[in-house]
Amino acid sequence: MTSQLMWTLIPAFIFGACVGSFLNVCIHRIPRNTSIVSPGSACPACGTPIPFYANIPVISFLALGGRCLFCGTAISRRYPLVEVLTGTVGVLVCMRFGLTPDAVVWFAFAATLLLVSFIDLDFHIIPDRISIPGIAIFALLAHVVLDMPVSAIGYGILAGGGILYFVALAYYLIRRQEGMGGGDIKLLAMIGAATGVPGVLFTLFAGSLLGTAAGIAGMVINPKNGGQMRIPFGPFLSAGALLYVFFGNFLIRWYLY
Repeated sequence: MTSQLMWTLIPAFIFGACVGSFLNVCIHRIPRNTSIVSPGSACPACGTPIPFYANIPVISFLALGGRCLFCGTAISRRYPLVEVLTGTVGVLVCMRFGLTPDAVVWFAFAATLLLVSFIDLDFHIIPDRISIPGIAIFALLAHVVLDMPVSAIGYGILAGGGILYFVALAYYLIRRQEGMGGGDIKLLAMIGAATGVPGVLFTLFAGSLLGTAAGIAGMVINPKNGGQMRIPFGPFLSAGALLYVFFGNFLIRWYLY
Protein backbone atom coordinates (compact mmCIF):
# COMPACT_ATOMS: atom_id res chain seq x y z
CA MET A 1 0.00 0.00 0.00
CA THR A 2 1.49 3.31 -1.07
CA SER A 3 1.76 6.14 1.43
CA GLN A 4 -0.53 8.28 -0.73
CA LEU A 5 -3.24 5.61 -0.68
CA MET A 6 -2.80 5.12 3.07
CA TRP A 7 -3.27 8.83 3.74
CA THR A 8 -6.48 8.67 1.72
CA LEU A 9 -7.91 5.59 3.42
CA ILE A 10 -7.14 6.68 6.99
CA PRO A 11 -9.27 9.86 6.72
CA ALA A 12 -11.95 7.77 4.98
CA PHE A 13 -12.08 5.42 7.95
CA ILE A 14 -12.13 8.29 10.47
CA PHE A 15 -14.91 10.05 8.58
CA GLY A 16 -16.89 6.83 8.33
CA ALA A 17 -16.46 6.10 12.04
CA CYS A 18 -17.74 9.58 12.89
CA VAL A 19 -20.78 8.99 10.71
CA GLY A 20 -21.18 5.66 12.49
CA SER A 21 -21.29 7.50 15.81
CA PHE A 22 -24.22 9.54 14.47
CA LEU A 23 -25.86 6.37 13.16
CA ASN A 24 -25.79 5.01 16.72
CA VAL A 25 -27.85 8.01 17.80
CA CYS A 26 -30.30 7.41 14.94
CA ILE A 27 -30.56 3.69 15.69
CA HIS A 28 -31.49 4.46 19.29
CA ARG A 29 -33.83 7.40 18.70
CA ILE A 30 -35.65 6.96 15.38
CA PRO A 31 -37.67 3.88 16.45
CA ARG A 32 -38.62 5.77 19.61
CA ASN A 33 -39.79 8.79 17.57
CA THR A 34 -37.45 11.18 19.35
CA SER A 35 -35.27 13.91 17.87
CA ILE A 36 -31.89 12.85 16.47
CA VAL A 37 -30.54 16.37 17.00
CA SER A 38 -31.52 17.40 20.50
CA PRO A 39 -30.70 16.73 23.28
CA GLY A 40 -27.08 15.72 22.88
CA SER A 41 -25.72 12.26 23.58
CA ALA A 42 -26.17 11.02 27.14
CA CYS A 43 -25.58 7.80 29.04
CA PRO A 44 -28.73 5.62 28.73
CA ALA A 45 -28.24 4.42 32.33
CA CYS A 46 -27.52 7.57 34.34
CA GLY A 47 -28.62 10.23 31.84
CA THR A 48 -25.42 12.27 32.22
CA PRO A 49 -24.54 14.21 29.03
CA ILE A 50 -21.47 12.74 27.36
CA PRO A 51 -18.65 15.25 26.79
CA PHE A 52 -16.89 15.27 23.43
CA TYR A 53 -13.71 13.71 24.81
CA ALA A 54 -15.71 10.68 26.00
CA ASN A 55 -17.54 10.39 22.70
CA ILE A 56 -14.69 9.86 20.24
CA PRO A 57 -15.61 6.94 17.95
CA VAL A 58 -14.04 3.62 18.97
CA ILE A 59 -11.20 5.29 20.89
CA SER A 60 -13.37 6.45 23.80
CA PHE A 61 -14.92 2.99 24.15
CA LEU A 62 -11.47 1.41 24.38
CA ALA A 63 -10.06 4.10 26.69
CA LEU A 64 -13.00 3.80 29.08
CA GLY A 65 -12.89 0.01 29.09
CA GLY A 66 -16.37 -0.15 27.60
CA ARG A 67 -17.99 1.60 30.57
CA CYS A 68 -19.69 4.93 31.22
CA LEU A 69 -17.25 7.58 32.48
CA PHE A 70 -19.71 8.67 35.18
CA CYS A 71 -21.68 5.68 36.44
CA GLY A 72 -19.53 2.78 35.26
CA THR A 73 -22.39 1.01 33.48
CA ALA A 74 -21.25 -1.24 30.65
CA ILE A 75 -21.63 0.29 27.19
CA SER A 76 -23.06 -1.96 24.50
CA ARG A 77 -20.41 -3.31 22.15
CA ARG A 78 -22.76 -2.52 19.32
CA TYR A 79 -21.70 1.13 19.47
CA PRO A 80 -18.07 0.57 18.46
CA LEU A 81 -19.21 -2.19 16.08
CA VAL A 82 -21.37 0.25 14.13
CA GLU A 83 -18.53 2.80 14.10
CA VAL A 84 -16.00 0.25 12.83
CA LEU A 85 -18.41 -1.06 10.19
CA THR A 86 -19.17 2.44 8.91
CA GLY A 87 -15.49 3.31 8.91
CA THR A 88 -14.78 0.14 6.92
CA VAL A 89 -17.51 1.11 4.47
CA GLY A 90 -15.80 4.48 4.06
CA VAL A 91 -12.55 2.71 3.18
CA LEU A 92 -14.25 0.31 0.74
CA VAL A 93 -16.09 3.14 -1.01
CA CYS A 94 -12.87 5.11 -1.33
CA MET A 95 -11.02 2.10 -2.74
CA ARG A 96 -13.82 1.18 -5.15
CA PHE A 97 -14.88 4.62 -6.41
CA GLY A 98 -12.06 6.96 -5.41
CA LEU A 99 -12.67 10.54 -4.32
CA THR A 100 -15.61 11.10 -6.66
CA PRO A 101 -19.26 12.20 -6.44
CA ASP A 102 -20.20 8.55 -7.02
CA ALA A 103 -18.37 7.64 -3.81
CA VAL A 104 -20.47 10.14 -1.84
CA VAL A 105 -23.70 8.59 -3.16
CA TRP A 106 -22.64 5.01 -2.44
CA PHE A 107 -21.37 5.89 1.04
CA ALA A 108 -24.70 7.52 1.86
CA PHE A 109 -26.48 4.46 0.46
CA ALA A 110 -24.35 2.06 2.50
CA ALA A 111 -24.74 4.11 5.69
CA THR A 112 -28.53 4.10 5.22
CA LEU A 113 -28.49 0.32 4.84
CA LEU A 114 -26.44 -0.05 8.03
CA LEU A 115 -28.91 2.20 9.85
CA VAL A 116 -31.87 0.17 8.63
CA SER A 117 -30.19 -3.14 9.45
CA PHE A 118 -29.46 -2.38 13.10
CA ILE A 119 -32.92 -0.90 13.68
CA ASP A 120 -34.47 -4.02 12.17
CA LEU A 121 -32.28 -6.27 14.32
CA ASP A 122 -33.25 -4.39 17.49
CA PHE A 123 -36.93 -3.59 16.84
CA HIS A 124 -38.00 -5.80 13.88
CA ILE A 125 -39.18 -2.73 12.00
CA ILE A 126 -37.90 -0.65 9.10
CA PRO A 127 -39.21 2.88 9.71
CA ASP A 128 -41.05 4.53 6.82
CA ARG A 129 -39.32 7.79 7.70
CA ILE A 130 -36.11 6.23 6.38
CA SER A 131 -37.20 4.06 3.44
CA ILE A 132 -39.83 6.29 1.81
CA PRO A 133 -37.66 9.44 1.66
CA GLY A 134 -34.78 7.12 0.75
CA ILE A 135 -36.62 6.01 -2.41
CA ALA A 136 -36.95 9.62 -3.60
CA ILE A 137 -33.46 10.70 -2.51
CA PHE A 138 -31.58 7.80 -4.07
CA ALA A 139 -33.69 7.95 -7.23
CA LEU A 140 -32.67 11.60 -7.61
CA LEU A 141 -29.01 10.91 -6.83
CA ALA A 142 -28.94 7.91 -9.17
CA HIS A 143 -30.14 10.08 -12.03
CA VAL A 144 -28.21 13.28 -11.31
CA VAL A 145 -24.91 11.84 -10.02
CA LEU A 146 -24.75 8.25 -11.29
CA ASP A 147 -26.29 9.09 -14.70
CA MET A 148 -28.85 6.28 -14.43
CA PRO A 149 -31.76 6.71 -16.88
CA VAL A 150 -35.10 7.61 -15.33
CA SER A 151 -36.65 4.49 -16.86
CA ALA A 152 -34.05 2.24 -15.22
CA ILE A 153 -34.71 3.90 -11.87
CA GLY A 154 -38.46 3.49 -12.25
CA TYR A 155 -38.17 -0.17 -13.23
CA GLY A 156 -35.83 -0.72 -10.27
CA ILE A 157 -38.33 0.76 -7.82
CA LEU A 158 -41.22 -1.23 -9.32
CA ALA A 159 -39.21 -4.45 -9.37
CA GLY A 160 -37.97 -3.98 -5.81
CA GLY A 161 -41.36 -3.14 -4.34
CA GLY A 162 -43.39 -5.36 -6.65
CA ILE A 163 -41.51 -8.64 -6.28
CA LEU A 164 -41.61 -8.65 -2.48
CA TYR A 165 -45.21 -7.39 -2.47
CA PHE A 166 -46.38 -10.37 -4.50
CA VAL A 167 -44.25 -12.75 -2.44
CA ALA A 168 -45.83 -11.37 0.75
CA LEU A 169 -49.31 -11.54 -0.79
CA ALA A 170 -48.85 -15.14 -1.91
CA TYR A 171 -47.54 -16.14 1.52
CA TYR A 172 -50.55 -14.51 3.20
CA LEU A 173 -53.03 -16.20 0.85
CA ILE A 174 -51.44 -19.61 1.46
CA ARG A 175 -50.68 -19.39 5.18
CA ARG A 176 -53.20 -16.73 6.24
CA GLN A 177 -50.52 -14.90 8.18
CA GLU A 178 -47.97 -12.24 7.42
CA GLY A 179 -44.54 -13.61 6.55
CA MET A 180 -42.92 -10.39 5.41
CA GLY A 181 -43.41 -6.84 6.61
CA GLY A 182 -44.13 -3.82 4.48
CA GLY A 183 -40.81 -2.38 5.59
CA ASP A 184 -38.91 -5.00 3.60
CA ILE A 185 -40.94 -4.13 0.49
CA LYS A 186 -40.14 -0.43 0.78
CA LEU A 187 -36.49 -1.17 1.57
CA LEU A 188 -36.06 -3.21 -1.62
CA ALA A 189 -37.81 -0.45 -3.56
CA MET A 190 -35.20 1.97 -2.17
CA ILE A 191 -32.44 -0.44 -3.18
CA GLY A 192 -33.98 -0.62 -6.65
CA ALA A 193 -33.96 3.18 -6.91
CA ALA A 194 -30.18 3.17 -6.49
CA THR A 195 -29.21 -0.03 -8.31
CA GLY A 196 -31.92 -0.72 -10.87
CA VAL A 197 -33.40 -4.11 -11.74
CA PRO A 198 -30.01 -5.93 -11.82
CA GLY A 199 -29.28 -4.75 -8.28
CA VAL A 200 -32.72 -5.86 -7.10
CA LEU A 201 -32.32 -9.36 -8.52
CA PHE A 202 -28.81 -9.73 -7.14
CA THR A 203 -29.91 -8.41 -3.73
CA LEU A 204 -32.82 -10.86 -3.54
CA PHE A 205 -30.63 -13.79 -4.53
CA ALA A 206 -27.75 -12.94 -2.20
CA GLY A 207 -30.03 -11.84 0.65
CA SER A 208 -32.05 -15.06 0.44
CA LEU A 209 -28.88 -17.17 0.51
CA LEU A 210 -27.54 -15.29 3.52
CA GLY A 211 -30.89 -15.43 5.30
CA THR A 212 -31.20 -19.17 4.66
CA ALA A 213 -27.69 -19.75 5.98
CA ALA A 214 -28.50 -17.75 9.10
CA GLY A 215 -31.71 -19.71 9.62
CA ILE A 216 -29.92 -23.04 9.30
CA ALA A 217 -27.22 -21.87 11.69
CA GLY A 218 -29.91 -20.87 14.18
CA MET A 219 -31.50 -24.32 14.02
CA VAL A 220 -28.13 -26.01 14.48
CA ILE A 221 -27.18 -23.81 17.45
CA ASN A 222 -30.61 -23.95 19.06
CA PRO A 223 -32.46 -27.07 17.78
CA LYS A 224 -35.46 -26.62 20.09
CA ASN A 225 -36.37 -23.04 19.18
CA GLY A 226 -34.29 -22.41 16.07
CA GLY A 227 -37.16 -23.29 13.75
CA GLN A 228 -39.39 -20.73 15.47
CA MET A 229 -36.88 -17.90 15.39
CA ARG A 230 -38.11 -14.68 13.82
CA ILE A 231 -35.22 -13.48 11.70
CA PRO A 232 -35.54 -9.96 10.23
CA PHE A 233 -34.94 -9.90 6.48
CA GLY A 234 -33.80 -6.27 6.29
CA PRO A 235 -30.17 -6.93 7.29
CA PHE A 236 -29.85 -9.67 4.67
CA LEU A 237 -31.33 -7.47 1.95
CA SER A 238 -28.90 -4.75 3.00
CA ALA A 239 -25.97 -7.16 2.92
CA GLY A 240 -26.99 -8.35 -0.54
CA ALA A 241 -27.21 -4.77 -1.80
CA LEU A 242 -23.77 -3.92 -0.41
CA LEU A 243 -22.30 -7.03 -2.02
CA TYR A 244 -23.75 -5.82 -5.32
CA VAL A 245 -22.33 -2.31 -4.95
CA PHE A 246 -18.80 -3.41 -4.06
CA PHE A 247 -18.41 -6.84 -5.65
CA GLY A 248 -21.45 -7.37 -7.89
CA ASN A 249 -19.71 -7.37 -11.26
CA PHE A 250 -16.98 -9.71 -10.04
CA LEU A 251 -19.41 -12.13 -8.38
CA ILE A 252 -21.73 -12.21 -11.41
CA ARG A 253 -18.83 -12.96 -13.77
CA TRP A 254 -17.56 -15.64 -11.38
CA TYR A 255 -21.01 -17.24 -11.14
CA LEU A 256 -21.68 -17.22 -14.89
CA TYR A 257 -18.26 -18.19 -16.13
